[in-house]
Amino acid sequence: MSIQSSSAPRWKYDVFLSFRGEDTRKAFTDHLYTALDYQGIITFRDDPELHKGEAISPALFAAIEESRFALIVLSQNYAWSTWCLDELVRILECMKARETVLPIFYDVDPSDVRKQTGRFKEVFIDHEERFKKDKEKVQRWRSALTEVATFSGWNSKEWYEAKLIRDIVEVIWKKLQPTSFSFAENLVGIYSRLQPLNFLLGVGVDDVRFIGIWGMGGIGKTTMVRAVYERISHEFEFSFLLTDVRDSVEKSGLLILQKQLLSGIWTKKADISDLYEGATKIKRLLGHKKVLLILDDVTNSRHLKYLAGNQDWFGSGSRVLITTRNEHLLIEHGVERRLKVEEFNDEDSLQLFSWKAFKRGYPEEHFLGLSKSVINYAKGLPLALEVLGSFLHGRDLSEWNSSLRKLGRVCNLEIFDILKTSYDGLDDEEKKIFLDISCFFCGEDKDRVTKVLISCDVSAIIGIKVLIERCLLTVSYGRLRMHDLLQEMGREIVRRESTNEPGRRSRLWLPQDVKHVLTKNTVRDLVQERF
Repeated sequence: MSIQSSSAPRWKYDVFLSFRGEDTRKAFTDHLYTALDYQGIITFRDDPELHKGEAISPALFAAIEESRFALIVLSQNYAWSTWCLDELVRILECMKARETVLPIFYDVDPSDVRKQTGRFKEVFIDHEERFKKDKEKVQRWRSALTEVATFSGWNSKEWYEAKLIRDIVEVIWKKLQPTSFSFAENLVGIYSRLQPLNFLLGVGVDDVRFIGIWGMGGIGKTTMVRAVYERISHEFEFSFLLTDVRDSVEKSGLLILQKQLLSGIWTKKADISDLYEGATKIKRLLGHKKVLLILDDVTNSRHLKYLAGNQDWFGSGSRVLITTRNEHLLIEHGVERRLKVEEFNDEDSLQLFSWKAFKRGYPEEHFLGLSKSVINYAKGLPLALEVLGSFLHGRDLSEWNSSLRKLGRVCNLEIFDILKTSYDGLDDEEKKIFLDISCFFCGEDKDRVTKVLISCDVSAIIGIKVLIERCLLTVSYGRLRMHDLLQEMGREIVRRESTNEPGRRSRLWLPQDVKHVLTKNTVRDLVQERF
């Protein structure tokens, strides 16, 4: 378990957005700002039309210096604003050496900007008349426009506006990743995964939000919240990432976790004697603070009760992210904003596997077919892709073939242990239902299976519902479905009841095992007659 708190980063903003308000404030620039914000890109939007006076304030200069990138919307009337021109000069002074100035030529010809021809010629005739006594200022403006027009950017005349905005956001996002994430090898597919999460986060909105992220073990929930933490933690007065909450509580207790959390808030030693006192102090200290709190791998409602409480525990603008395998835990705590993490598609699966197996984003040519076999086996589970890719790295073709022959026949222990955590959290009857479905009923009609299980004196309706909430089961078109690796895990649990003698297992589903038991007469009382 780890607890991290953030310190002030170098960049306060991801993007400084410069534009002439009269031209684009209510149209293109507003749409662009909204798209950047939706993606979780922290953007400073300055509108010179709303300022009074000629001089740029020190606060605005500071915003430019504290921004990682600048987007300059060069519209037809941009150069009419001396404020915009002064702003542009300052942006170039701060950012051109870092190559982080990105111009957008909005309904203007880049050559007109570079040479100050067309509309820009008319503008500068006026400026030279107005600023006769300060020709150096006018020359600085000219030089700035000439320089910014040489930078790589976008010409709006070559794009449909929606596609233009989407491309700008994607370019900024990709440029931010190397400086924002410290574990780039885990970021395959993160762009598409974070889009719906960014919408739920609503960074910048002043309400207090609890957001639940749920999915099966190994699906990538922790990677997602680590990425979110590194991207937005600097927006908050206090930021905390508590990983492996379940494991930490099992080893040291919930009180220790409260003390660790308090130690990141309070300069005094967190001298608390019970959970109620700890909860009271957390609420008192954070009740007026803007907080980012991430609780990873929560398995019990007590974790949330004593670490996160409710919205009243946190100040305006706070965000609490909770990852869990159990959706009902979120429902029970009143978390209305919930996101289920789905499996990778084949393209992202192949890329993630390749990074682990070949240390690059695509497989070596003579390993392509075997790699696709692994992708088919993993069924989009990042855990399996990483484990198997790492295991196969550096091995020759014969070793790959030998390893792949084991897939589906011998369960990988690392994958098994992580997935089995979900099974271990079930009660005895829920475990029986899970094993029955994994051994016999995958793909079968839900209503028929429910009737069969009820006839065996099992509370099947609530049992199946719990398995669905805990990401161990899904229902598609009325039929029960289970991820292949979860089914393999369930059957492995039964196989381990007796590795050598099928007759001592509680369930038999392979024809050869049934034949062995009947011909050898090795059946024991452990085998359950369920039909």
